[in-house]
Amino acid sequence: MAVAGAYLPSPKGFLGLSAEETGAPSKADAVIVPFGLEATVSYGKGTAKGPQAIIGASPQLEFFDEELWLQPHEHYGLATLKPVTIKKPISAALAQLERLVEPIVKVGKFPLILGGEHALTPGAIRPFIKKFKKLTILHFDAHADLRDGYEGEPYSHAAAMRRCLDFPNVRIVSVGIRNISLEEVRFWKKNKKRVTIFWAKDRAKWRAGDVVKAIGDSPVYLSFDVDGFDSSLMPATGTPEPGGFFWDDAMKIICAVSRARKVVGADVVELAPQKPLHACDFLAAKLCFKILAYRFCR
Repeated sequence: MAVAGAYLPSPKGFLGLSAEETGAPSKADAVIVPFGLEATVSYGKGTAKGPQAIIGASPQLEFFDEELWLQPHEHYGLATLKPVTIKKPISAALAQLERLVEPIVKVGKFPLILGGEHALTPGAIRPFIKKFKKLTILHFDAHADLRDGYEGEPYSHAAAMRRCLDFPNVRIVSVGIRNISLEEVRFWKKNKKRVTIFWAKDRAKWRAGDVVKAIGDSPVYLSFDVDGFDSSLMPATGTPEPGGFFWDDAMKIICAVSRARKVVGADVVELAPQKPLHACDFLAAKLCFKILAYRFCR
């Protein structure tokens, strides 16, 4: 695990619980990793403030889950790492994130990375690549992120999934995609064995069970770009896009996958907080809360 003293005091961490409620960091089952990367955003800005906005909103959640009929945080230990000064260039930042996540993964704990822009995912998955022979990324997003770089940056947020595919043992199952370039379409057509896309336009034709089936039997890393939600629900993101998921649609998929497959880690990315829109911070915090609830209370 991370060195002693690298954690936020429990009341200042995710959910704002007391030390008695979270348990000792060394006993944590889930570790929150704030990583406010903002290096390649190409439209709206503000992802550097995303992690603190999520942590700040999280104590306002009601901790009883009426779907699961329990208080999820009572079923797992929780710790939150202190935010770090993010290195430059972006390749150094991804190596830095790898070093933060690797000790968590090595001892079998669950890292939940709070972004920050989506470019962080290729760094976050590196410890899982080393640990597992196969890994499937369940990718919620408006965008395919399959460009081979953008605006001269190979590690751009617009290339996040393409960089993950640099690892030969990675497959991607993307859901909610509704914004894609011709370059990405051509790449996807040549790589359908490694990239499965559930298009937003076809939402009425597929179900959560179809997503589970597409994942196969490998461990799952969940990467949730909040612009996967409809822009009316989540405007506080750099590239909001209409036609996306509403809350219940997304929860059905996460719940089904968590019940049927081994979810080993996750990230929630691309929140760009806007002061008048505190509901977006709250939504992102509740998304994190539900990811942990489904993972540990299934």
